[in-house]
Amino acid sequence: MKAQIAFLPGDGVGPEVLAEARRVLETIGRRFNHTFEIVEGDIGGIAIDKYDSPLPAPTIELCRKADAVLLGAVGNKKYDSLPAAKKPERGLLELRTLLGNFANLRPVFVFDPLADSSTVRPEVVRGVDIMFVRELLGGIYFGTPRFREGNRAVDTEVYTVEEVQRVSRVAFELARTRRKHVTSVDKANVLESSILWRQTVIEVAKEFPDVQLDHLYVDNCAMQLILRPKQFDVIVTNNLFGDILSDEGGVLAGSLGMLPSGSIGGRAGFYEPVHGSAPDIAGTGKANPIGAIISVGMMLEYSFKLPELAARVQRAVAHVIDKGYRTADIVSPGKTLMTTSQMGEIICEAIAADDANEAKYAT
Repeated sequence: MKAQIAFLPGDGVGPEVLAEARRVLETIGRRFNHTFEIVEGDIGGIAIDKYDSPLPAPTIELCRKADAVLLGAVGNKKYDSLPAAKKPERGLLELRTLLGNFANLRPVFVFDPLADSSTVRPEVVRGVDIMFVRELLGGIYFGTPRFREGNRAVDTEVYTVEEVQRVSRVAFELARTRRKHVTSVDKANVLESSILWRQTVIEVAKEFPDVQLDHLYVDNCAMQLILRPKQFDVIVTNNLFGDILSDEGGVLAGSLGMLPSGSIGGRAGFYEPVHGSAPDIAGTGKANPIGAIISVGMMLEYSFKLPELAARVQRAVAHVIDKGYRTADIVSPGKTLMTTSQMGEIICEAIAADDANEAKYAT
């Protein structure tokens, strides 16, 4: 297979974690005769400095030609004074619109040896495996009118039936491959947009009689994620609620640095770790590359239809964690502290060794 990947390191720790994701891609390519043509572009703060735009024309052209997009992170406090349309994060919103990816997949899973890394009790988080499906192109982040006028600011939540239908179908299809349970999260006791959301999801559920559907208000869901997270299989929700709830899921995993994401439904999949740019630790070797590396696994599965290689990446990460290797965000007494690059290197070694040790690495 041959594929072109738009490679967007971005800001802060983005270049560091993406360097390890690239190393994983190159390891996979060499071992299994796949050609990944990696072409770099600028996004976020670095693009503002170079082009006065968080998503400049050369990056737009690169992403239009790519078979998939891999991002590190964007953002820096030095851009806080810029208007919203010029901030680094705006580049992400524009890129999602450009690619047309309407469904953001954010898996939250807990590796058994990390069950004690969470601030939540180990018996609560052990065995958690949730897939968040976040609607990505609608809602309050894109609705109009949107403005600030004196001491008044306005953001607008807008959804159409069609937008809710398409993201709901993604959630139900995924649930069919998992434990056949979808939880739809809304605020239908208050918001008109949530009333439409709930009614539409109920109609879509009729196409999937083999999948159980239930509903939660977003405030209750936020509480249940901490109290009883193992009750959830697939959670589908709107743009704003999905952003918040999936980040809350990082508490269950022990660190946001562990979590990947993939945005699908458009012409090219877009993959990134969930964590931010963390400029305070940039250049220190403390960043956790696992979220970026598992994002590569998601790219292999959803964009390139190579689920066996995605599973190999997951097994390699599980093996390294099982052996006690840790980055600074998940280190604990008696474990081996690794830098960003050391963690990437040892995961690549585990990927390469998987043929001989597959049973041992299986989770």
